[in-house]
Amino acid sequence: MLLRRCHLIAVPFSTPSPPLPRRRPPWLRRPFSLLPSRLSQSPHTTISALSFTSGSCQASSDGELTENFPSKQGPLKPGLYLVGTPIGNLEDITLRALRVLKSADVILSEDTRHSGKLLQHYNIKTPLLSYHKFNESQREQVVLNRLQDGEIVALISDAGMPGISDPGSDLAKVCVEKDIPVIPVPGPSALVAALSASGLPTNEFTFVGFLPKHAATRRERLVVSANNATTQVFFVPPHKLCQFLEEASSIFGQSRRCVVAREMTKLYEEFWRGTIVEAIEAFSARQPKGEITLLIEGAAIVEDEILSDSQLENELGELISKGHSLSMAVKLVASGTSMKRKAIYSVALEKFGKLAQQHDSDDKF
Repeated sequence: MLLRRCHLIAVPFSTPSPPLPRRRPPWLRRPFSLLPSRLSQSPHTTISALSFTSGSCQASSDGELTENFPSKQGPLKPGLYLVGTPIGNLEDITLRALRVLKSADVILSEDTRHSGKLLQHYNIKTPLLSYHKFNESQREQVVLNRLQDGEIVALISDAGMPGISDPGSDLAKVCVEKDIPVIPVPGPSALVAALSASGLPTNEFTFVGFLPKHAATRRERLVVSANNATTQVFFVPPHKLCQFLEEASSIFGQSRRCVVAREMTKLYEEFWRGTIVEAIEAFSARQPKGEITLLIEGAAIVEDEILSDSQLENELGELISKGHSLSMAVKLVASGTSMKRKAIYSVALEKFGKLAQQHDSDDKF
């Protein structure tokens, strides 16, 4: 049927002519193309890595980065490269990150087994060296020696940007002090991803990260956050979510809005939105899994609030009864009012000076 319909076309099927040269569109003539190849229709899709070429950008069939890097980019200069890696979805890595990881002399990794899967996926053969919070101090001098010898050192964490609630900040600080170049290679961030999709104000925010383990210190940090007018962003381990919500409800108040972002960029990604008391009810019935970024809306701004002595006494007494020191109670009350700290402190000394001294003497024993 096809041959009968096409009988007027004077093209012999037995000996096909060579194809006419095509003029490539402008977006394919660039020296560094950003077009990934489309994947198969299988529900379990595998990602082919992109090769870096001076003329085009093609995915190799086995996922190997076999081509040369773009001539415009040139060789990487020596230094410490802080490379962002996916927080769950392997498609979220950048072309520049792949280039740096392939070109580096060594990759510092928080967990070599975890990072090895990423490198294997893109067939990157650069050697890995473990670098985590338990061996940072021991590794520091070894890494500095390699950097001072002119090597390219890439630092990655298990997920996201290194140095943000992950190892790397101390090493970057030392490198800056010793005039060793520190180069960020931006990538995925749980903080930014959760904030952008939260529905809470994003013009100003405070990144708290993981809370301290000590109960009193943790409570003090929550009080500071509760009095802040900006959106507060926390990292919370899944097994401590209910504890966090219970503590937050007594300090932020039960009606404060919050967002629980879980398993972002993964198959079971979830954004739960509601009040803190609703979150307690929702998550006490089920144990969440995966990394959690929790956001709480900022406090309502009260213009020029002046507290009476009785109001000051009540607020100070409540904070001191919860275990805060006198100076910390004064600081927390002052952060929520326009009154001068000196005036609040005089009231605190008058009303609670002896009680604070008693607490201090008890702590010594």
